[in-house]
Amino acid sequence: MSKAIFLTVLLAGLIMVGTSTPVLGAQFDSRINPNNDDSPFKVSYLKTVFIEYPNGGALFDVLRSSDWKVSGTADATNPGVQELMMKLNQGIRDDGSQATISDLNVLYEFQLTGRSIQTSIDYRVILEGTITNYVITEDSQKKLVDLGWRGLSTTSSIMIDGIDINIPLGILQTQEPIIYNTFVGTEAEDVLNRELINADFILEQPMTNWHFLFDPTGINADASTFGLDDSIAGFVVSSWTMGESSIREGRQVERVYEAEVMADELYTVRSVQSSDQANLHIIGFGAIDVLDSVEIVGVTPTPPEDYMTTSTGGFPIMIIYGMAGMAAIGGIGFFIVSSRSMKNTSTEQQGIDPGHLVGYQTSASSGGYQTNRGEAQLKSDDNYAQTRSVYESTETTPETTPEIVPEQTMPSSDEEAACGCAASAEIGTECDCEMHGSCLCDATCHCNADICKDQVREMS
Repeated sequence: MSKAIFLTVLLAGLIMVGTSTPVLGAQFDSRINPNNDDSPFKVSYLKTVFIEYPNGGALFDVLRSSDWKVSGTADATNPGVQELMMKLNQGIRDDGSQATISDLNVLYEFQLTGRSIQTSIDYRVILEGTITNYVITEDSQKKLVDLGWRGLSTTSSIMIDGIDINIPLGILQTQEPIIYNTFVGTEAEDVLNRELINADFILEQPMTNWHFLFDPTGINADASTFGLDDSIAGFVVSSWTMGESSIREGRQVERVYEAEVMADELYTVRSVQSSDQANLHIIGFGAIDVLDSVEIVGVTPTPPEDYMTTSTGGFPIMIIYGMAGMAAIGGIGFFIVSSRSMKNTSTEQQGIDPGHLVGYQTSASSGGYQTNRGEAQLKSDDNYAQTRSVYESTETTPETTPEIVPEQTMPSSDEEAACGCAASAEIGTECDCEMHGSCLCDATCHCNADICKDQVREMS
């Protein structure tokens, strides 16, 4: 019983892990061309903060009808963007990578929506920029590309146009002072001070756990996404994707932080930042490796000879062919065994020998209608008990037509006589013997039909 319970719990866990589809938090996307000095990247950071006031209170009075949005954009000429670039590059160096962000554009959008039970504040920051210095070394055969820069994060306050785009509590200080004053110095402050620009999990998830695919046919259709022209036709494109929640990749869950604050009423503050996703594309065939604790990719113009894979883990296509061949061999073996079994099956006659059967007509003319019905019976009834139908009734009732027993098997007493004609006469129906045109009964028959009377007279 305990084993069955354990297996049930394990199966339920596998289903939950394999089918979970979390909403995206940090979304990373980059397309790297090792033949260029720089390549584009884009990262989006999403978070939602809920302020709940189920018992009403001062925050309920202020926020229930509030609705505002603050948004803006800035480029590398903005001092706040320059500060952000410096912080991100410092984090990249701390992670052991040599890559550098050379250009950056920022889009931010914060929206508060008040409701009768809770207020939600949606935070969104999008970074689009250029990464350089990602090629570690190269020779005539391959290039080593640095991937240790993908965890773009900072814990510092980033002020752009007087708005802190990284710390959620900052926007409340300028837009909703009553919320700020209520939560400062409480556990809720720790929840609201958690940075928005955080992609650490994308760096912490090993590239070997990402799904890997490559296109060996050329990328004419995707050339524009790399800023290239048709001259790249025939090149291989390697792609890695992270974000699936499973046993292999690890279960990804929402990062939820919650605190309760007792002011004039009890308030609950909950910060929700969902799991991350990443897509990384590199021109060329890429093989994951590690150099000085930093993940890198060895890129070659074409895949190794006979390397054919279309799924994570470099699953060779020859294994698929081998499995198909084994299935074919198994099918052939099955048909051979079946054929031999059929040949060894006995062909002797089963059941009653047809030579022991005799046929007779069971239907004659009735009026102007003639049928050709017949039955087969044993020439001798010695083995009748062995061959009779198990459904044959052993008793007859007045409502059913009784059997016409052959003459040699008729009993001698009147009480046991089986006369179908007499039975027909008793219920006022037409005589059975008259229908057949001959009397099949013996001298015990008391039927009033002329044909039966003549038969009895002849027999007596």
